[in-house]
Amino acid sequence: MATATPVVQEQPIYQSEQYTIYPNRVVQGHFEAKVLSPTELVSNYKSMAKEFLSPELKFKFSINGKDNEMLSGRDHSFACISENGRCEMPLIVFGTQNTIGSKIPANTYLAPNTNLKIRLDMRPVLEAFSKKGFYTAFNGDKIYKEDFKGVFVAGGTAPLTWDFDNLHNFKNLELKDADKDGIYELDLVLNPSQDETVTASTWKMTRNTSAFPQYRSDYPVVDALYNQALEEMINAVEPDSTFRTGKEWAGVWTRDISYSIILSMAALQPRVAQYSLMRKVKNGRIVQDTGTGGAYPASSDRIVWAVAAWELYKVTGDQAWLRESYQIIKNTMEDDLKNVYDPKTGLFRGESSFLDWREQTYPEWMQPVDIYASENLGTNAVFYQANKILAEMAGLLQDAPAAARYQGIALKVKQGINDYLWMPEKGYYGQYLYGRNYLTLSPKAEALGEALTVLFDIADGGKQRQIVASTPVTPFGITNIYPQIPNIPPYHNNATWPFVQSYWSLAAAKAGNEAALVESMGAIYRPAALWLTNKENFVATNGDYAGTQINSSNMLWSLAGNLSMTYKVLFGMDYRAKSLVFKPVVPQAFGGKRQLTNFKYRKAVLDIEMEGYGDQIQSITIDNQPLPNAEIPANLSGQHQVKIVLANKPFGEGKVNRVAVEFAPAAPTVTFAHATLSWSTAEGVKQYLVLKNGQRIEETDKTLFKVNPNEYAEYQVVAVDTKGHESFATEPIAVVPSGKQIIHEAETSLAKATQAYKGFSGKGFVEISKTKNTAPAFTVSVPESGIYAIDFRYANGEGPINTSNKCAIRTLKQGNNPLGTIVLPQRGTDEWSDWGFTNAVQVKLEKGRHELTLAFDPVNENMNGEVNRAMLDYMRLIKVQ
Repeated sequence: MATATPVVQEQPIYQSEQYTIYPNRVVQGHFEAKVLSPTELVSNYKSMAKEFLSPELKFKFSINGKDNEMLSGRDHSFACISENGRCEMPLIVFGTQNTIGSKIPANTYLAPNTNLKIRLDMRPVLEAFSKKGFYTAFNGDKIYKEDFKGVFVAGGTAPLTWDFDNLHNFKNLELKDADKDGIYELDLVLNPSQDETVTASTWKMTRNTSAFPQYRSDYPVVDALYNQALEEMINAVEPDSTFRTGKEWAGVWTRDISYSIILSMAALQPRVAQYSLMRKVKNGRIVQDTGTGGAYPASSDRIVWAVAAWELYKVTGDQAWLRESYQIIKNTMEDDLKNVYDPKTGLFRGESSFLDWREQTYPEWMQPVDIYASENLGTNAVFYQANKILAEMAGLLQDAPAAARYQGIALKVKQGINDYLWMPEKGYYGQYLYGRNYLTLSPKAEALGEALTVLFDIADGGKQRQIVASTPVTPFGITNIYPQIPNIPPYHNNATWPFVQSYWSLAAAKAGNEAALVESMGAIYRPAALWLTNKENFVATNGDYAGTQINSSNMLWSLAGNLSMTYKVLFGMDYRAKSLVFKPVVPQAFGGKRQLTNFKYRKAVLDIEMEGYGDQIQSITIDNQPLPNAEIPANLSGQHQVKIVLANKPFGEGKVNRVAVEFAPAAPTVTFAHATLSWSTAEGVKQYLVLKNGQRIEETDKTLFKVNPNEYAEYQVVAVDTKGHESFATEPIAVVPSGKQIIHEAETSLAKATQAYKGFSGKGFVEISKTKNTAPAFTVSVPESGIYAIDFRYANGEGPINTSNKCAIRTLKQGNNPLGTIVLPQRGTDEWSDWGFTNAVQVKLEKGRHELTLAFDPVNENMNGEVNRAMLDYMRLIKVQ
């Protein structure tokens, strides 16, 4: 039976207005987590998320689970003040905004277990289906009768969700027309009393963790959280010896396991790490298992697998693994160099690494194909490191030409990141380049990407210190992006993720910023202690785990990050190809004695003692003999005692850019007519920036801008609020002068497809697949020489916009010369009458006739391997220069 530790008023390790970390407890307001022993914690934390829910409901309706009822930012509003436990909405006509509701008295909240009836008039939509065969949405998109699969409700009060891309999976949010009168209805229970707003009140270790390193220090709360993470790590191993992603998430996920392995799982569970990594290999290539638009290549961060594989090799020294993983990474990289590399910028295309929920980090107008064409900080940091690793692996395997090749690519990526993404006025990198034919930089900070540029030495020493001191940090930790996106619920947006916080801690330690490091470690230990588990995420504005769109306990990368604070920060374990080097970074607030026993490194078992603080080693011995360069050689075997004494010198207090959780303004809605851009004013906006071809050309407080209609250009508008926060740039409006666009109908070159899909132009469309029209050729006559943006109008109904793996991929060629990759992402399950445009490839063409081929090459395999199909309506050529 564990006995309570005497309560004393210790000096805080970290203290802010929001919470305090003491050596033996964590306090946040009237909530407290206490250490009873190294294997037992108690907490009285209770989420307050449901105590004060507003009865005002914000919601929209959705055909087929897409955001197609009203303009972004225009929602229905209804005050759900229950009578006898019930409230009923007025009948709402699809597409007509409802703002009618009762006045909400002061201190009135959404009652628990409120029964809500929703009634929706779909008769105008059904009438359009009957008369015209389609309904025209607010943005001009045609929804065909044949594609109608149902109507859903989306919103911000649970069980409602704003996750439009996933809405079709929420069958409980689908309205039904039982009596076929055109009035669709749904009954929901709001604010249910039984949910997960209460975590366990006690954690007591029940697993035997003696096979793993044991940790003791002068800080009982850290010791207990270390043991809790070890136990949850054991819980995360499936019977087949692979890692489970989280308590709520079965299966192996490429990026989750990779980031976890890099943090600490390679050191603790090398065999499970290897099994898990190999589970994500198919046809000798890394699997991109999640992402937008049918995953690869719209999402391309699978290459983080390479960083994890290299960490595993450094831990084990397994030569067979070195050879096997090198070939897998090389195969993958060669595909990526053809499918996602942009030689103009030196950067790789594709979705933000791990931030793969479209509207959570991208403007609403960006389709999967736009995300494919974007060039993101975090993803490119990983590509840089993967190429650097390939070069080092090639050197170890005596492949000098490959080593030189990949080192050269790494340098180009590094240069591209610094040339195109660095923002000297802010002191950190921008989020991504985005747009259409011309790209502009999103100035949001991206926490994981910023951290990786420090850890991988993409930023030089001066920039590293600047990044850690300048990147915005909110009261409960660093948010995934900053500032936040308005009208988007917490998940990737307005949220903090402990695994990202862990990489930020590693970056703060590397940059020598003591204040940032202490604060970051506190942001990891606070939630783990109060909630008695390693949750995946929490809401940035209030630090609560309840309120994000999806969450789970026992999350692999969260617990891996928690453990990494001990191994990679406090003891400073730096794995190298032929050694293990100690580079401890111990803030003064964590100074004192600590020991780590039974730590395995290859054939050696180390018992390590350390005392003091700082980042300078005063002395280090192994078996009472000096240890040169603080370096354990790879060939060491047997059990050994390592003793480290630090010099007790502060390593630089450092600055932290502490900010409140703030939101950028919404992007304006821009229209174009009579050679004029126009938009409406918005509250809190100070000025507007007008972009032409990705470059700022005007700062104005006006809402009109005249353009030259006789030259091709793309225009966007950015709203800037009084705090200087910028909205996303609006969807590019292309001004195409007469005679500068060529449309080539696909059916004029190939046999028409036989499917009865709607919405095409001309006389038909053409099917392309792995067996049909594998290399269709189109002959076009170009009236004048210049740079042409070439894209295709297409349909792909093979899957939803946010999951699955059937993104179609082709290579655009002129003769045998590849011009670039054309990506045809999924646009909705069985929605073959939903047409959109591919990415554009810019090609220099001379005046005259040209034959262009859209070929399915071996490199164009997607992650499905069998289905790689789309419908082509026409090819479009626009002279942009």
